[in-house]
Amino acid sequence: MATSARQRIGVLTSGGDAPGLNAVIRAVVKAASGLGWEVLGIEDGFEGLLGEKSYRVLTNSDVQGLLPRGGTILRTTNKGHFGSRRTDLPPEEDPYVQAVNAIRELGLRGLITIGGEGTQRIAMELYKLGAPVIGVPKTIDNDLAGTDRTFGFDTALQVATDAIDRLHTTAASHNRVMVLEVMGRHTGWIALHAGLAGGSDIILIPEIPFDIEIVAEKVRQREASGSTFSIVVVAEGARPRGGTEMYVSDGRLGGIGHWVGSKLEELTGKDTRVVVLGHIQRGGSPSPYDRLLSTRYGAAAVKAAQEGVFGEMVALRAQEITMVPLAEATGHLKTVRPHSDLVICGRSLGVSFGDGL
Repeated sequence: MATSARQRIGVLTSGGDAPGLNAVIRAVVKAASGLGWEVLGIEDGFEGLLGEKSYRVLTNSDVQGLLPRGGTILRTTNKGHFGSRRTDLPPEEDPYVQAVNAIRELGLRGLITIGGEGTQRIAMELYKLGAPVIGVPKTIDNDLAGTDRTFGFDTALQVATDAIDRLHTTAASHNRVMVLEVMGRHTGWIALHAGLAGGSDIILIPEIPFDIEIVAEKVRQREASGSTFSIVVVAEGARPRGGTEMYVSDGRLGGIGHWVGSKLEELTGKDTRVVVLGHIQRGGSPSPYDRLLSTRYGAAAVKAAQEGVFGEMVALRAQEITMVPLAEATGHLKTVRPHSDLVICGRSLGVSFGDGL
């Protein structure tokens, strides 16, 4: 049923892109239109609320065909001006205060913020200043606390698993060790799920520091038993025991895959190749699961705005959509427990995590 007066809500996408962002936007617009509300799409993340505000009205016609489309029609930025909030700034120079004022000037009944932990932390700060924000969880890493699943993860998992499947054939044909580096700065969800789904022999994740000698021994054991090739999946944030994460020359995280590949070739004498999957995991069309989850999240966020529920994030728990406080989704990441059932499952199948257990 339409409201008696024209209401207006906003929606923005922030942080790294992920498959399903456009599906959330579509759901927000369609659900809001059903209530007779106007939707403003804030462009370039929270930056669109600063200075000359950057936004556009979104109608049902604007979101036609968005379900299978990757990326975000609103564009996205990372933190930009919204790093850790400085308390020494006068209000006119504080981007958080400016953003809250912009939300009020635009007459937004609610602002739906689609993003990961950093995005929801910014949203929580805005909420503390009185902004009517509602979070939607997004990250391909699936490391956001407060929800069982973030959209984007399933698509990234499919891409990584498909890569492992393809590497199996070339590894077997050439008796090689194939090392696949996947995303996972702080957590190993993609590496763990894809590694198990793709039948990898070795999985290296940030939560379980590895010994490269133990990894090499696993390759040698396979060789001795007649398996002349090995598949190694490594998360970009994995690190050797006593070591730290590795970075490429420009300061970005990366390089662990090539380090592992070089060491394994040196220690085993096996011909080794390295593939870095990189941003391929972020791009392209979302999987059916991610399309559905994104749609559910978008519709639930509008429902929360209708009911006046702010300062919370929509979440998936036990297959049901619910709301959790933004504070529960920020401040820490959801990591792989070293003794979780997935890790235990992998060990029982002979998968090495490089720790000798």
